[in-house]
Order: sequence, then structure tokens, then C-alpha cells
Amino acid sequence: MNKLWNHSALFTDFYSFTMAQGYWKNRMNRRAVFEMFFRRQPFEGGFAVFAGLGTLLEQLEDFSFSPEAIAYLRSLGVFEEPFLHYLEDFRFTGSLWALDEGTVIFPQEILVRIEGKLIECQIIEGMLLNTINFQSLVATKTSRVVLASGQGAIMEFGLRRAQGFDGAMSASRAAFIGGAVGTSNVLAGKEFGIPVMGTMAHSWVMAHKSEEEAFQAYADLYPTHPVFLIDTYDTLKSGAPNAIKVGKRLAAEGRTFGVRLDSGDIHYLAVEVRKLFDAEGLKEATIAVSNDLDEAIIQTLTDKGAPINSWGVGTQMVTGGTEAAFTGVYKLTAREDDEGKLVPVMKRSDNPDKTTNPGVKQVWRIKDSQGMAVADVLSIDDPVNPDRIVPGGQYVLWHTTGDYRHFTHTVDGSAEPLLKPRMEGGRSLGPGPSLEAIRGLVRSELTSFDGSYKRLLNPHVYKVSITERLRTLKLFLLSDYGFFSR
Repeated sequence: MNKLWNHSALFTDFYSFTMAQGYWKNRMNRRAVFEMFFRRQPFEGGFAVFAGLGTLLEQLEDFSFSPEAIAYLRSLGVFEEPFLHYLEDFRFTGSLWALDEGTVIFPQEILVRIEGKLIECQIIEGMLLNTINFQSLVATKTSRVVLASGQGAIMEFGLRRAQGFDGAMSASRAAFIGGAVGTSNVLAGKEFGIPVMGTMAHSWVMAHKSEEEAFQAYADLYPTHPVFLIDTYDTLKSGAPNAIKVGKRLAAEGRTFGVRLDSGDIHYLAVEVRKLFDAEGLKEATIAVSNDLDEAIIQTLTDKGAPINSWGVGTQMVTGGTEAAFTGVYKLTAREDDEGKLVPVMKRSDNPDKTTNPGVKQVWRIKDSQGMAVADVLSIDDPVNPDRIVPGGQYVLWHTTGDYRHFTHTVDGSAEPLLKPRMEGGRSLGPGPSLEAIRGLVRSELTSFDGSYKRLLNPHVYKVSITERLRTLKLFLLSDYGFFSR
């Protein structure tokens, strides 16, 4: 796989370098903590899926400046030679904490926490956000498609519509995590171990003298359940009858086959094709459909009982469809002071939703006695004076904006810390899970959330809260900044 672009240390925003030179020149390269979170759910949904961590860890381990990269920065005429010499030997040496890839996630909670020197934390911002935002968007979209199909077989067919080479590769990886059973992208199959699958194009049919000949030739080449594209000329008058002719020969040999619909009224055609096959005793024949599908169309077809065995989804899944981007952001939450202590910092705003939560934090998932998720809670991650959530404890939990909204909850089930160490000293802490395992986690995670959070239309809002101690710190800093006196 060509890793030139997304593994280059130049893959970040220009201001990261201008700030980095300022930190270096003014001797500000002290310890810092940055956290990534996102602000709202994509697709007006009730949940999202965390994806891209494995890719990010690989990128950070490879992070360095080639001689060509240094030469390009020099050519800009902005950076001083001593700073460029500093970058020549630069590596990411910080620590990274993150959720398990495949975790179901919600706005305002931390997905990734970076601890290191200020310059290295700053320079990786663009790479981190690009990687996590895009793959989380596609994994979330795919999960919605899978849920809409009733956990059906979703094939990712988006290579030709994805945003460029890396967009296609990242989308295939993320779609598999989100629940797709395979991809049409052969390179993604090789690189990530994803099952590759596909049928035929209309050109295959048109390249033969007849539709029947095209189907028979394909069946001769691929004896294990060949799938015929039957809408090249006329689905019901030509495609289905010719598929039946070839299908009967295959049935006599003890073989099965399937067909794909790629145009027209999918529900009507699927029903009529199923009737034709069943009338000829071809009950084992399967029907796959494609043609710019999304979760709304798939749910409508599923609810109507359309006899569809598998779904090929491309454009709407790998591009995000109606949602252009995932709203992940990356903010400084603590910095080292003149005495060598980490002190909490925060961004304030007239928009409460853009006012950040200060300090180094942990995320807890509270579940009830039945194992169902109740709420996620942000706490101060202080090893000396822990701010923990424990089973049996009773807590007053506040809205993440720190305002008056709160509730009291007694933990009658489990309380699990979600952020775990993934890198130390710039090196991964052991091999990560397989894509198959991450994909399995998504499905397992979704079963622990009530269906009201997963419905496509008007989903229930899951509670994400902060502890009293974190709220107190936030209000203190707002007061210290003079926010309440304006």
C-alpha cells in the first residue's frame, strides 16, 4: 500500500508548523495534554462508532521528516535553520490513551488523549483528526446501514466513488469495522484481510452475443454460486428468464446461483423475480441489490419484507452521504507550568457547547444490573486523588456544559473506564486487535444500548455527563477567567 501521503510528517495543517517554531524558539516545549472529542452525532443519529485508531498508531510510529520534507519546509522561507535541524531528528515520543477501536461513542466524551511535549502534540493534530474523523464517519454510516437491513449482508462497493486513493482504502477498512461483510476493493482485501466480493458489470453481458450466453460463460468460470446481473436489457422479460435457463442447468448439477438488481423499482422487481424463481423450483437462488442505496431506502425495503438476501452499498456509505464530515476536534486541556506541574486549561466561549472541559480526564461507562448502558461520565484522571465511578456508588452527574442540568444515579451494575494506554514513548503497547475482532466489538457494543438510541428517526439522546469535581473545576476556571463578570 502506498503510505506516502498519510504517513508523511507534512500531513498536517500549516499553522501546526508556525506554532511549533514559536514554541521551540520561545522555549515553551514543555509537557502538554491534548484530547480529541466530537461535538454532535452525524446523520442526526443517536450513536457513532470510533474507528481509525489502528491506522493512527501506525502513522505515529512512522512519524518523521524525510530530507525531501525538510527541503520543502526550507523552500517556504518561513522557518529558521536551527528549527529545521531540530525537525530532522524529530520523532513522536509521547503517550496515547484511547477507547477501544469499535466502541460506540457520543458527543463531548474523549476518544483519544495525547500526552507529550507541546510541539509533538501540536504537529500531529491534522493527521490525528483526519484519520479518526473520516473512519469514524464511515464506520458509523455502515453500522446504521447494517441495523436498517436487520443485520443483513452488506457489501461495500464504494471504491469508484470514494474521495481519492486513501479515501477508498480508509473507507473499506472503516466499513468493515462498521459491519460490512466484504469489499469490492481488492487492494483493501490484501492490505486489511477483508473478504473481497463482487458480481459482474453490464459490460460483461454486452460483450457476449446473448444474455444467456453471458450468464452461462460466467457460471462455467466460477462454479461456486455465480451471481448474474439481470437488468442490462429488461429485468423481467429478459434478465430473469435467462437467469432461470442457466439456473436450471446449475440446479441439475447440484449448484446454486444468485442475481443482482441494479436499477428500477427494487422492491417490485425483487418480489417479481422471487416469484419467477420459486415457480421454477429455484428456491435456493439469491437476490442481491445495489443502486445508490442508503439506510433509509434499505429500512423501507426491509420493513416491506422485500425478498433480498444481500445489499451492495457504495456511494452513500464511503462518502458519508448526507453528512460531509465527522465533527471531531482536538483541544489542549493541560500544560506544564513554571514549577513543572501540569495545570488544567480550557477554551471558553459564548456558545456553552464550545466551552471545553479542563484537565486530564477519564471516561466511564455506567451500565445497569442487566448490562445495558445508562450513561457515560467524564471525570478528572488524578492518580493521587482519584475521581472514580465505582459500582454501588451514588453520584450527582452534571451536563457537560456545567450548567444546572443534573441527575443523581446509583450504580447498580458496572462502571468501566474506557480510556486505556495504547502508546508510550512513541511506541505501541503490543499488537492491536484484528479488524474482525474490532468489527465484532461494534456488534457487541450495540447490543448493550436500548433500541431507542439506534433508531434512524428521532433517536433518544444518550446521557454524557461530568462529575461534580470536574464541574467544580470548570466553574472555577470560568470564574478565574472573568467569564461570569462580563
